[in-house]
Amino acid sequence: MRKRVIQVLSYLAIGLVFATITILIAYKYLDSPKEKQLQREISELTLQYELLNSRMGQITEVLGDIQERDNNVYRTIFEAEPIPASIRQAGFGGVDRYKELQGYNNSALMVETSKRLDMISKQLYIQSKSFDEVVVLVKGKEKLLASIPAIQPISNEDLRHQPSGFGWRTHPIYKTAEFHPGMDFAAAQGTEIYSTGDGTIERADALAQGYGNHIVINHGYGYKTLYGHMSKMAVRAGQVVKRGQLIGYVGSTGLSTAPHVHYEVMKAGEKMNPINYYYNDLTPEQYQKLIELSSQSSQSFD
Repeated sequence: MRKRVIQVLSYLAIGLVFATITILIAYKYLDSPKEKQLQREISELTLQYELLNSRMGQITEVLGDIQERDNNVYRTIFEAEPIPASIRQAGFGGVDRYKELQGYNNSALMVETSKRLDMISKQLYIQSKSFDEVVVLVKGKEKLLASIPAIQPISNEDLRHQPSGFGWRTHPIYKTAEFHPGMDFAAAQGTEIYSTGDGTIERADALAQGYGNHIVINHGYGYKTLYGHMSKMAVRAGQVVKRGQLIGYVGSTGLSTAPHVHYEVMKAGEKMNPINYYYNDLTPEQYQKLIELSSQSSQSFD
């Protein structure tokens, strides 16, 4: 009996050893149904991460196109400064932002996806704020368009008198080449002078050297216009005027050789060529003729 018991126990021990070895080998080299299910889920998640990265790449391209149009079309139309790329593309601070995603087999993929998602979210936020600003500018577009200088300061549609243009011209008194910062429109003494855009009279006096009786209108949005050598002024400082409103009369006060109006357009403190601001009251043919006349080398009236 003892021998049989020992023999049975020996068989059981040997079977137990082989079973243990088999189980260990199976766990090491063979996947259980649960592990196979988990591996399938990991593979599916990895695939979804890769697809998400691909779709975020497409979204980034579309967002880039929207940002380009925002800077170079929408904001340009309403004369707003473009948003610098350094602000649009700025990253996030902190080296430990994605610390919780480290230490896994697919950490690089998860971190990259999270970074791209955070970047898109920030860019969308900035773009949303930009569009909010553009909406405000759109609402003020009517006022903006009414304020920008857009007509000639005197009625001169037939262009019988050759205007002296913007640029280097011969000074009528000193006979030297000097830069002429505006346009001179010759007209009869007393010809009416009109505001070229909505605005507020900033000054109406004869205190500036050379301009004689002159008016400066602040149109807002960085624009100002100057009207010089008037015989008489019809407005006062602080008065609000509309485009086409009478502000004075042609004369030859100040440093002038003949009755005319000296007209200047300034934007953000820089003197611009007024030829670019007559698009409201001239036909294309008249505008082209005015360009040709004003570009000819001639002597200014002041």
